[in-house]
Amino acid sequence: MAMRSKAMLISAGAALFAAAGCAPVDPGFGEAHRYDMAIQTINPDPVYPADGAQPGDNGEKAQKATERYRKGTTKALRRESAGSGGGVGSGSGGSGAGGGNAPGS
Repeated sequence: MAMRSKAMLISAGAALFAAAGCAPVDPGFGEAHRYDMAIQTINPDPVYPADGAQPGDNGEKAQKATERYRKGTTKALRRESAGSGGGVGSGSGGSGAGGGNAPGS
């Protein structure tokens, strides 16, 4: 009797395993995850300025920047746009410095 129940259990398990392999798989499975990863990538091929931090830097520039910050002699920021369109720094409206939209300008 024990041998028969063991054989039935093994055959039921094999049938369940085989049936699971026949389940249809959605071809778009995982697209939401890939889309979310893509929209979080700002620039997949960035161009770094010569005087900026480069991938693999050893932290020497960060140390100098920290020292300048502590002394109060930081460098002025450069404004860069993230692309074409009406974003920050594109000069299309807004009320930033030099925008020309302030009263009396």
